[in-house]
Amino acid sequence: MSASTPNTAADRDPAEIHVMVGAIADHEGRILIARRPEGVHQGGLWEFPGGKLETGESPIAGLARELDEELGIRVEHSRPLIRVRHHYGDRRVLLDVHRVERYAGTPEGREGQPLDWVHPEAMDPDDFPAADRPIITALRLPPLMLITGADPEHTGQFLRRLERALEGGVRLVQLRAHALGAADYRALAEQAFVCCERHGARLLLNRAPEEVVGVPRHGLHLGSSLLARLSARPGAPGELVGAACHDAAELDRIATLGLDYALLSPVKTTATHPGAPALGWSRFAAIAASANVPVYALGGMTRDDLDTAWDLGAQGIAAIRGLWPGD
Repeated sequence: MSASTPNTAADRDPAEIHVMVGAIADHEGRILIARRPEGVHQGGLWEFPGGKLETGESPIAGLARELDEELGIRVEHSRPLIRVRHHYGDRRVLLDVHRVERYAGTPEGREGQPLDWVHPEAMDPDDFPAADRPIITALRLPPLMLITGADPEHTGQFLRRLERALEGGVRLVQLRAHALGAADYRALAEQAFVCCERHGARLLLNRAPEEVVGVPRHGLHLGSSLLARLSARPGAPGELVGAACHDAAELDRIATLGLDYALLSPVKTTATHPGAPALGWSRFAAIAASANVPVYALGGMTRDDLDTAWDLGAQGIAAIRGLWPGD
């Protein structure tokens, strides 16, 4: 259970409907979805299984009860994925989403609801309620984001390190090379894109959008200073676009602009920014709990921090030193 998740229904805003949701995965990475019946709110759309938390019930107990009642399965292992608040006009909902990775039984629509198993990349957000769309984004994003490290001017060494990181399972790469001029950054990005494509990974360019027009990429990463100047979401349709943030106001701006993810930092003191005060895990959890977008923990992170980040509701971790291979 996430430390940022209320313990019981009594702790929550009574005007908000708290819904426990299961993102149930199979061994192929597909996710179970169910169709809402016609004639109800959001009827006819697909959704992720779950239902309202009862008074006095813990979130974990509520998730287990709902998935047993709806699908006839017993949850054996789950972890927080994302929490989404949405106002439909006539009602406010909090979707408390857990990724269910191990369960007993065979799911069946006990309430007559049609079921389907779908890969996240194949989900059409228009087929789901608006509140469910950040869940699709979270399911599509990997748990690790590599922020590239030292020596981008030494192209061969840099690309060899990138190759090793990709071989080690990294599937999301932020190309951070602020010291390079525009032409050198473009050349490096073109080669990094080829590496990422070969491994099925996505490349995010950490550069102002106007500086990378026509540069091959899968998305953009925006610094907090650029985020403050934006009036609309940049980038092409279908690209991943996210930004760095340090507090709740910046995180809210990321959600308002409709960006896909946030990097919240620094969780711990780092060698890159030794003077920046660390949030610590408890403050990170409190800020991330208000997000309607997937949030990566950044600042002193290593793979050993991943379980902690998940427990506190993070999408995963982002790191330079913790994920960038050495010589």
